[in-house]
Amino acid sequence: MNTGAATKMSGLLLRHLGQRVLSTSACRGLMLEATANLRHAGPVGGVRYKSSLATDAANDEKGANTKAITSYWGIAPARITNEDGSAWKWNCFRPWEAYTADVSIDVEKHHKPNNLMDKFAYWTVQTLKIPVGLFFQRRHMCHAMLLETVAAVPGMVGGMLLHCKSLRQFEHSGGWIKALLEEAENERMHLMTFCEIADPAWYERALVFAVQGVFFNAYFLAYVASPKLAHRIVGYLEEEAVISYTEFLKDLDNGSFENRPAPAIAIDYWRLPKDSTLRDVIVVIRADEAHHRDLNHYASDIQCQGHELKVAPAPIGYH
Repeated sequence: MNTGAATKMSGLLLRHLGQRVLSTSACRGLMLEATANLRHAGPVGGVRYKSSLATDAANDEKGANTKAITSYWGIAPARITNEDGSAWKWNCFRPWEAYTADVSIDVEKHHKPNNLMDKFAYWTVQTLKIPVGLFFQRRHMCHAMLLETVAAVPGMVGGMLLHCKSLRQFEHSGGWIKALLEEAENERMHLMTFCEIADPAWYERALVFAVQGVFFNAYFLAYVASPKLAHRIVGYLEEEAVISYTEFLKDLDNGSFENRPAPAIAIDYWRLPKDSTLRDVIVVIRADEAHHRDLNHYASDIQCQGHELKVAPAPIGYH
């Protein structure tokens, strides 16, 4: 067969097959078959969602710094502003949670141990103070950071246990749950402030991990056994915190410790002047500790007099 005859035969064959393959009935059959396959495979939307998941994740990663956070649940971050209309830059607290510290409080007040429980609480704190003092000596910043990691525990433990008690007994707490949680949050903000100034070494972080684990469980058991003893211990701990910050101020005043500018988070949290220094921050933190001292001694006194905390309105917002 020569080349011309072969070409002619090939053309006739293609035209004949093309009419059958591309006919209306053939196309209808192909579409029906495809539809049946898709129906058997499952919903089309689910397949598309899975296939686009990796792409969406990649796009999110690519534009993480430029795209606003969105949620399927309709929860969008609120746009919070300062009084001057500028954007609020802290997520750990809000403008209405900031306050001006009452620095006029008596920082030398002391609860004299009157009974066996008071003496036990007082000497427990004095005993715990010895190894802490030997370890930190005059390293005030490291001492303060460890102190705040411990000081933020009692309020959380006490508030949690009072919360559970309120649920079990179907009764109000007199506001003491909120008061104790406020104390814990305030102590945590002290720590967040110091984290802006110093970075603890690895062995100090390990010490915090160990001390917090032991103290949390010990205080939990103490509060379950005797809330009035637990609050008295915290009252004496806060007395020692006031003394520690007073020593910190002495070294700032005599030049032994650099009086650097106050971190921005402290200026916004305590509503301090823009030109405030570290000394101003320590003054307001010491005032906070003095208020916590009074609150816990007061809580212990209520229970020592035979009452439950709920009978006395809690000093919520006591700063």
